[in-house]
Amino acid sequence: MASEKNPKATDDISQCPYHQQLEQQQQQQHKDKAEPIVEENKEHSSSTATATAGKCPVMHGSNTSTKDSVMDWWPNALNLDILHQHDTKTNPLGETFDYYEALKTLDTEALKADMRALMTDSQEWWPADWGHYGGLFIRLSWHSAGSYRTSDGRGGAGSGNIRFAPLNSWPDNVSLDKAKRLLWPIKKKYGKKISWADLIALAGTMAYETMGLKTYGFAFGRQDIWHPEKDTYWGAEKEWLAPSDERYDNVDKPSTMENPLAAVQMGLIYVNPEGVNGKQDPLKTAAHIRETFARMAMNDEETVALTAGGHTVGKTHGNGDASILGPEPEAANIEEQGLGWSNPNKSGKGRYTVTSGLEGAWTTNPTKWDGGFFEMLFNHEWKSVKSPAGASQWEPVTIKDEDKPVDVEDASIRHNPMMTDADMAMKVDPIYREISLKFMNDQEYFSETFARAWFKLTHRDMGPKVNYFGPDVPQEDLIWQDPVPAGTTDYDVEAVKAKIVASGLSIPELVNTAWDSARTFRGSDKRGGANGARIRLAPQKDWEGNEPKRLAHVLAVLEPIAEEFGISVADTIVLAGNVGIEQAAKAGGVPVTVPFAPGRGDATAEMTDAESFEPLEPLADGYRNYSKKEYVVSPEELMLDRTQLMGLTAPEMTVLVGGMRMLGTNYNNTKHGVFTDNVGALSNDFFVNLTDMGNTWKPIDNGLYEIRDRKTGTVKWTATRMDLVFGSNSILRSYAEVYAQDDSKEKFVNDFVKAWTKVMNADRFDLK
Repeated sequence: MASEKNPKATDDISQCPYHQQLEQQQQQQHKDKAEPIVEENKEHSSSTATATAGKCPVMHGSNTSTKDSVMDWWPNALNLDILHQHDTKTNPLGETFDYYEALKTLDTEALKADMRALMTDSQEWWPADWGHYGGLFIRLSWHSAGSYRTSDGRGGAGSGNIRFAPLNSWPDNVSLDKAKRLLWPIKKKYGKKISWADLIALAGTMAYETMGLKTYGFAFGRQDIWHPEKDTYWGAEKEWLAPSDERYDNVDKPSTMENPLAAVQMGLIYVNPEGVNGKQDPLKTAAHIRETFARMAMNDEETVALTAGGHTVGKTHGNGDASILGPEPEAANIEEQGLGWSNPNKSGKGRYTVTSGLEGAWTTNPTKWDGGFFEMLFNHEWKSVKSPAGASQWEPVTIKDEDKPVDVEDASIRHNPMMTDADMAMKVDPIYREISLKFMNDQEYFSETFARAWFKLTHRDMGPKVNYFGPDVPQEDLIWQDPVPAGTTDYDVEAVKAKIVASGLSIPELVNTAWDSARTFRGSDKRGGANGARIRLAPQKDWEGNEPKRLAHVLAVLEPIAEEFGISVADTIVLAGNVGIEQAAKAGGVPVTVPFAPGRGDATAEMTDAESFEPLEPLADGYRNYSKKEYVVSPEELMLDRTQLMGLTAPEMTVLVGGMRMLGTNYNNTKHGVFTDNVGALSNDFFVNLTDMGNTWKPIDNGLYEIRDRKTGTVKWTATRMDLVFGSNSILRSYAEVYAQDDSKEKFVNDFVKAWTKVMNADRFDLK
């Protein structure tokens, strides 16, 4: 889609003394480096600039710039923003707001009645195709949920992130700004009782219901975020729809797509509907579809069902010149009030709408749930044509007039149906073809399969079913929900702890096993964690980072204890970690009791989708000084990524890393970062010695460093980047200095215990 810059403002900030001084400094820096000077855009973007001319606010452009000035100056500095987002200060509902309590007051039947009425309440400002908004709302729900990927659990419908950039301005999301605005009257009416995330997901489900599909169910419980998720990596491209080659080692081998990405191009949800890099080749497109949907944990049958079911209703829009569209919402002028892609072509809406650039409906009855997609696909031969917007699509070679869909505004006019390259893939790929024909010959089976796949698509990132709320939550436990049976809470915790103490297991063995079990938790999609004790099962028991030999030894000791007391292994593992920390704290002179909440259960292999757990494998863990191999990004960046996924803050990361080093919990028992002579005692020695100016720090090789005595030159310790970053990064050093202070010994232990407990209970949604 075309993008336009905002109109130039009329004021001139070059007369500002502060700006002149800054510009002189920049010119001198460029001169010193013998680099050409790049003239920056000095214009205010606000149309109110003329009203404030002459009133220099000093921060020229800083209040609207999307860049971080610190990172602009020092691009190699470690950026901790990933750990600072979604602060409670950004939430207008306040720290005490409880969405689940608000949901209890929601009249779900009244809400659904209002949603049904909205489907056919066509608004003049953005009229519904054929008088029914179903296709538009399905696309809104789908594109909100479809950004999910299993690699890191990010994306998806669970937070309402599609309201913000960059998703709200992706080329693939053209016109979804209108869909969200159509929902506003309902959101306004029900207020805090329903989140935007839930409402957007519900819109598509209700649309299918009103079109005749028997849906599988729906769960409320998605909680809104209030600013964009900066932590999500959508690709390195600097332009929308850059060639797919940029994110593949070999575009002809879809499996070589860069991780953690799932979509083939920047700004798309899945694949390019015109073909790989816009070149029609359905068989090649099929291979990319298979890889893309697999990265969302969808199998071939679910993929066909979703593709066909999504295109059974609604239409594409490309009846006009895409190049004349206005800028996307995030770049649109202020008077657009958050809407984008203004279309000057005639009415700019209805039959003249332009979104993807493709034009036409897939079926004869685009507002009815039926088998029309397969009938249209298999009962006609197809030829390549161009849409009015110039996009490549497929149309029937011949078709009866009565089989054509009618115009969205005038039922007396009929148009050719169309298919995308992805649709044609369902016909030419041997596996997809077989599934498609099965669906074509069994409409009931197709409907049921699609309903389940749609439910999975829109609920995949909500985590376990304990997070589901509402009268339409299905009773069935689905394997992709990572079910865990309830555990017992009625037992003598102190007696179990005494047995663990007497077991002979060391502090590192106890702590490492509990940590490794819990560290898989991802707040992004609420998967992983200690509950279920899946560390006993494939694939986790064999992960390199879990040290399988050590793990098997510890489990061989803890499992009989669990059996003796009739409790879960999951509880026993966490309790064992707590015992190790209590022993270490006592050895460090600050005795504590680590909080423990019983009630975890043990999952079985039958309850575990082993393949979908593979992406949860920790390829690096700064807390245990572990990295599976050398990666393009730095070890400290990988540590930040894992920290954010676990839901920890920068101070919590700091205290945990420092404590874990003192407990001797490094992977493979290395001594890097163990800045103490008293290993196994929970003390603040890591921070005391890290900040000691009696030391020097020298790189050696393989990313390792030596810490030497400044006077004698004697090597005292070795370290990794994941250790020394707590002294080199100004923010992390400020935290490290707090814990290095003489009056912080007790604070350090108490903060460590609090952060540890947070990790152990991260997946205990029953406690929240």
